[in-house]
Amino acid sequence: MQTLLEPQSLASASMQELMREILVRLGEDPERDGLLCTPERMERSMLYLTKGYQENPEETLLGAMFDVAYDEMVIVKDIEMFSLCEHHLLPFFGKVHVAYIPQGKVIGLSKIPRLVDVFARRLQVQERLTTQIAEAIESAIKPQGVGVVVEARHLCMMMRGVEKQHSSTITSSMLGAFRKKETRDEFLALIRARHGAF
Repeated sequence: MQTLLEPQSLASASMQELMREILVRLGEDPERDGLLCTPERMERSMLYLTKGYQENPEETLLGAMFDVAYDEMVIVKDIEMFSLCEHHLLPFFGKVHVAYIPQGKVIGLSKIPRLVDVFARRLQVQERLTTQIAEAIESAIKPQGVGVVVEARHLCMMMRGVEKQHSSTITSSMLGAFRKKETRDEFLALIRARHGAF
């Protein structure tokens, strides 16, 4: 197999050179018309899809926390999420539902989807993504509790491996008050409303 890079030069290779190497090793010709700009596009795409590494979840929430005398459940549901599976670098996508019960502070509503993106735009597994979102909110505002549910479909299951097209994965992280059955049940009932059963 013809390759472009010698093993000793991998460390100093640019990302675009590495992308060209991948194309060659797949049996493609990176000089053909349709692939001439592909290494550059791949680099831009990967940097965008993993931009969460350059973002700080604490800074995302900073400046959007407000003192409010409100102690009922706050829910932001149906947040679109796109991420890359760290095992195969294939997409998984779905919806995130976030709830918390304030304890003197609330988060600006637009910051919760932004927080989801910070963690989703990294190489991920769904279980860790779910936990990271919940723990970041808990750390930022010390609420009475936080609940996060993620529903996602994984292309690593749909395009390869078992090739099951209609399966989805649901994960949850329940902290503080959401570990109590009645609070957890209320949250799950509210995100099911007008959403359909899991």
